[in-house]
This record gives sequence, structure tokens and C-alpha cells, in this order.
Amino acid sequence: MNIYVGNISYQTKEEDLVDLFSGMGAVDSARIIKDRETGRSKGFGFVEMPNDEEAKAAIEKFNGTEFGSRNITVNEAKPKEDKGPRAPRGGGFGGGNRRY
Repeated sequence: MNIYVGNISYQTKEEDLVDLFSGMGAVDSARIIKDRETGRSKGFGFVEMPNDEEAKAAIEKFNGTEFGSRNITVNEAKPKEDKGPRAPRGGGFGGGNRRY
């Protein structure tokens, strides 16, 4: 099961999430989402646990608890929605309302 972990400290490392969740069972992976430009943590991440029962127990135990001096949000990760193709943005010459 893929687990969303939100409101984590910007100093939290992936190993910290593995350490926390491994107390509840096996952990396949942990990753913290980072800004592409700066490489800085966005304050959330994901933990993958192979056993759904252990994952549900971890969600129940850790949601709303303090970790790294912050109350974290822990729940089952939802698949990312496909928002479809983006509409072209205006700009350049010929756009907008002209007043001549």
C-alpha cells in the first residue's frame, strides 16, 4: 500500500520515514517529494508498505501524531488524477483585448 505522509519537517530525510514506519512492519520504499528547481523538500512524501494490514495499522497509529516537531498527516495515497492536456496559455502578440 502506498501511504501519503504530509506536514513533515523540511529537514526530514527518507531514512527517517523508513525508521518510523518500519516499527509497524516491512517498508519497501520511502521518498520525500522535492522541488525540481531548488531540490528543497515540499513537506510531504510517500511510504510504500507491502502488507496492507500493517500499512493500515501504521496509518491509524501515526496520523495526527508528532514527528519532527510537527503533527503529521498520514493516510492512504490516492492515485494522481490525470487532468488531461493543458490549455495553451496566452501571451505574446495578438492576445487580449486591444483598445485602439
